Amino acid sequence: MSAAVEAQEPLPELGPDTFFNRELSWIEFNRRVLALAQDSSLPLLERVKFLAIFSNNLDEFYMVRVAAVHNKLKLGMMSARPDGFAPSQLLFEIRRQVMGLVRQQRETMHEVFDELAEQGILVAQIVDLEPHQQEALRAYFYEEVFPVLTPLAVDHARPFPFISNLSLNLAVVLERSQGKNHHHEFVRLKVPDVLPRLVNVGSVMRRYAGVTHDQTTYVWLEDVIANNLDTLFPGMRVVEQYPFRVTRNADIDYEYEEDDVMDMSSLIEETVRERRFGPIVRLSVPENITPKILNQLILQLRVDPERDVYRIDGALGASSLFELTGLDRPDLKYPVYVPRLPEALNNGSDLFSIIRQQDILLHHPYDSFKPVEDFFRLAAKDPDVLAIKATLYRVGKNSPVVEALLEARDNDKQVAVLVELKARFDEENNLEWARALEHKGVHVTYGVEELPVKTHAKVSLVVRREGDGVRRYVHLGTGNYNATTARIYTDMGLLTANRELADDASRLFNRLTGYAPTTSYKRLLVAPEYLHTMLLKLIDGEIAAARAGKPARLIFKMNQLEEEVMIQKLYAASRAGVQIDLLVRGLCCLRPGLPGISENIRVISHVGRFLEHSRIYYFLNAAPDQRVYLGSADLMRRNLYNRVEVVFPILDPHLQRRVLRMLSTYLHDNLSGWELQADGSYRRLTPENGETPLDCQQMFMLDSAGIDLLP
Repeated sequence: MSAAVEAQEPLPELGPDTFFNRELSWIEFNRRVLALAQDSSLPLLERVKFLAIFSNNLDEFYMVRVAAVHNKLKLGMMSARPDGFAPSQLLFEIRRQVMGLVRQQRETMHEVFDELAEQGILVAQIVDLEPHQQEALRAYFYEEVFPVLTPLAVDHARPFPFISNLSLNLAVVLERSQGKNHHHEFVRLKVPDVLPRLVNVGSVMRRYAGVTHDQTTYVWLEDVIANNLDTLFPGMRVVEQYPFRVTRNADIDYEYEEDDVMDMSSLIEETVRERRFGPIVRLSVPENITPKILNQLILQLRVDPERDVYRIDGALGASSLFELTGLDRPDLKYPVYVPRLPEALNNGSDLFSIIRQQDILLHHPYDSFKPVEDFFRLAAKDPDVLAIKATLYRVGKNSPVVEALLEARDNDKQVAVLVELKARFDEENNLEWARALEHKGVHVTYGVEELPVKTHAKVSLVVRREGDGVRRYVHLGTGNYNATTARIYTDMGLLTANRELADDASRLFNRLTGYAPTTSYKRLLVAPEYLHTMLLKLIDGEIAAARAGKPARLIFKMNQLEEEVMIQKLYAASRAGVQIDLLVRGLCCLRPGLPGISENIRVISHVGRFLEHSRIYYFLNAAPDQRVYLGSADLMRRNLYNRVEVVFPILDPHLQRRVLRMLSTYLHDNLSGWELQADGSYRRLTPENGETPLDCQQMFMLDSAGIDLLP
């Protein structure tokens, strides 16, 4: 059918009028994050958190995405994407838009700091403190900060030092007086990241002045250092000092020459070490920096002053505001939410017997992650369990799942784990867990055949001996086996003993740990071999239904959308009359609302208390067992072509209806949703006259299935 559909109507060509630039679309996503910090209805410390998330997002954006554009410019590559942006043009446009957003962020920071001060939480400058507070801070500096500082002079004998990625530094100009002659010297001083960036003045007062300080007051560590520079340079006069911060290319290229390849763990160690030496893609400085100091930094760091320099109002690196969110002020935070256990798991039966009777669908963080942890813990202890297999992508520092796998080895279970060492920014943590697992005798693999292909699938398999033979239990998920993120990311998971899904999971693990490139699957849609093709076929089914005069509908929920063929196919579906709702949290390169192309496509983004992370794919006219899919894959080139991904069907009609209730809740949200406009901007949704206000995340906290409003 796919070939017939394409023969009748070729897929539309993509160009700047039909394809948004992915980097600029991502900036729009971070604009929505900033909007939460600007929302005065949110608790104050939650607004602080979103200010920090905004800055943290920008750091990663520059380390990865902007760095990639820099590489294209350096190599003289023109963009092959349909958006029409040349690398040089794009870098200047990124800077223009980001600077506008950062100015808004800083205005919001000042407003939030003023409101915090009214609540007894002050983020102050040292010059505004009382003399006795400044004296205590000087004692703190001498006892705890001074010993870890290392001033590095720059002169004819000492070159400009290396500036590590995301490090905060002070550029200090000193004056040496020799008679009537005055010589200026330059020193770089790194602000130590082993100390809190925000110094608690109350703690300092208790320790160094023996005084209890009622107000919760903080000062920036670089301010403390700057106020005490005289102790570092006796015999010199401090002329001026300014902080500066660099962002480097931190994306790792895992391409390799076969003859030169080392073992995977050694390769990861080497490439992670190289990350801090990547080229500079951003230099952040204060707005009031003098031209002389700025020009010296530009010269020494070899950055483009018009493209790479960002003047910032206030403290650099505002992701440090996360430190404030740990304050014990529940009155300034969201009410505590305690995840619930699904009703099916509350009958006192053991987990395996419950899964034998029915599939269990979990919607995190509204449903507890504990059943997933119990799945591994029980398997580790159960004498009837023969083997456990799992894929691990981002598991976190303290992982109950990994601890259970280690315990399983202690209990002589066969354990096989694929640990994805190439999970960006989690490489070192994953390497540590991989070595701990290997030390216990776990069969650990690191990837599939060709190194650049990451394994992003979330699958685990338990093999258990039972009275009627051997049975397999499977967990399939949209998110990582990470207990921490399971409390703040929205994800979904399925616990099942379905024979066909278990067969497919077994085949998948054989594919992951051995050599089986032609493995096929009955139920699972696995990338990179099958997922893209099957999704296109399922969309073709909706196109055919629409052309036959039947109602046709697609509802997709994902994090990002940018794969070109998929966008072309969605445009074709829209032109055929298919009603398409896309729930895309982050960047979206598809342009909705274009007459004759995408007028039947609506794109909604939800940004709220929890990070939307689940992926759902719904096809109205598909066969009943292919109507609802969940999975680990977004509709991006990397997910469809360059990763091992698993998208799995929900086969139980009752659970299918439950997923549709969730989609219905998202689609009727009129408080936390943003609708993408044809010009690339987003319009925040608000209740229309007479419409009941609905926040999807608030609703899911009341009922993890949401409300049923779909026809």
